[in-house]
Amino acid sequence: MALIITLVVIGILLLAIELLITPGFGLPGILGLLSIIGGVVLSFIEYGNLTGIIVLACVIATLSAFTWMVLRSKTWKSISLSESISSKSDTTPLEKGLATGRTGVALSRLAPSGKARFDGIDTEVWSQSGIINSGTLIQITNTDGNKITVKPVLD
Repeated sequence: MALIITLVVIGILLLAIELLITPGFGLPGILGLLSIIGGVVLSFIEYGNLTGIIVLACVIATLSAFTWMVLRSKTWKSISLSESISSKSDTTPLEKGLATGRTGVALSRLAPSGKARFDGIDTEVWSQSGIINSGTLIQITNTDGNKITVKPVLD
């Protein structure tokens, strides 16, 4: 009987590790289920149907109580994601004040995309006409969604 109890307890601990520590359904969960099933099957084989049913009922009751406690406890809420993300990844060029005709300087080599600065606003831009070297004076020619197209300003 000690082996049956040990298998069931180890199985429950492995399932707890799977639920609370390791993400997904991995090795601890599989080993935990196999351990519990092994303990229940062993109780049926060694002690008969009545003892097997009692062990099975105890396992089901224990797992149900454990699940209920985990889902009702504040510990579960503290490890769950409760924040909502309300920010945008980037604003549109018009929201930044970047309109067609505005001039700036290329901060990196535009081949064909790179970084540029327009009056203290750093943003990603796309070259309209090939490679533009860093430090070149550029002008916005088009804004399409979040894509800003530029060309070099010729003196």
